[in-house]
Amino acid sequence: MKSLKNHFSLILALFSILFAIQIFIINDRALEAYEQKLSSSYSMIVVSNVAISNDTFKTYSSNIEKVDILSADEIIKKLQENISQKNIELLKLSLPKFYRIHLKTFPTSYEVESLTKTLKKNSSITRVEDFSSNHDTVYKLLLLFKQITQLFTLVILLVTVLLIAKELRIWQFKHSERMNIMGLFGAPVWLRSAVLFRLALIDALIASFMAIFFFYGISMSTWTADQLSVIGIDITIFEWLSDGSILLGVAVLISILLASLIVVGYKEEV
Repeated sequence: MKSLKNHFSLILALFSILFAIQIFIINDRALEAYEQKLSSSYSMIVVSNVAISNDTFKTYSSNIEKVDILSADEIIKKLQENISQKNIELLKLSLPKFYRIHLKTFPTSYEVESLTKTLKKNSSITRVEDFSSNHDTVYKLLLLFKQITQLFTLVILLVTVLLIAKELRIWQFKHSERMNIMGLFGAPVWLRSAVLFRLALIDALIASFMAIFFFYGISMSTWTADQLSVIGIDITIFEWLSDGSILLGVAVLISILLASLIVVGYKEEV
């Protein structure tokens, strides 16, 4: 019964680590998808006295994806009734050029400020509207959410690693007499600790498969799809090959590493 309890404690600790890692991966994907959505909706407006080509705009920043020319026809249509056709043509020539700049990725506040300053260095550009107030609010919220998630993941990792080390240490003390007897007969350290490594490996496999099937079930859930549709993003909750390999690798690595550290510490005490 105590053996099963030790197994359960170690598996639960490993599962907690894998849960935190996968949540971090999902959160990172969600933020990346949301940033792409924001970048597609975010744009800067530029007013220029002369026509500027797309190639010229792209020399200002590698993050510029495309530039759209905003037509002044809507403004002119409102004035057509009171202005002759000749004056309308002259007005078209005298009106400034309006451009909408679309970016490849959602920029940081520094990148927005830097691009705005670069554009204003062009003497023909009279105004740049970067909507910095709204952009800064959204960007700071994204940054804050990222930092909170990273801190949450780090705390869970630290606590569960300490818990795993404690469980393995308890197991070592319970089997210290058997290990000492084997040592008297000249058994090497790896042989004396073989059961410890076997325990760590088996529990790592169980915990990783539990996490894999848990997140696979979540990814197939209609509730998850409904929640993603509400916020307007489409991401992969769990990928069998990449995510499964990460979870399995982390579980095995942590278990073997902690078991090795305990064995080394035990050898120094003997």
